[in-house]
Amino acid sequence: MKNQFGNKIKYLRESNNLLQRQVAVLLEIDTPMLSKIERGERRAKKEQVLILAQLYNEEKEILLTLWLADQVYDLVKDEEIASYALKVTEDNLSTNKRNE
Repeated sequence: MKNQFGNKIKYLRESNNLLQRQVAVLLEIDTPMLSKIERGERRAKKEQVLILAQLYNEEKEILLTLWLADQVYDLVKDEEIASYALKVTEDNLSTNKRNE
């Protein structure tokens, strides 16, 4: 299971010498929930990702990208045509950006 977001926020927390319980309070969740998020067993809410970006002085786009990528991976990981579907999605996103 991919868990780039969880690994990143755990690294940032440890680099800032913070305990899980300290960060959990700021996210308004309990410590076991933060532990599950760091291990990739639960997903953070988008609002929590933004709080973490501010807390760790990390660009929000970086954390949001990892957060979203993990969700997409979980959705398509067992599909044989996942790569093709992602390519179609990428093409659709590019087309929509050009049409805006």
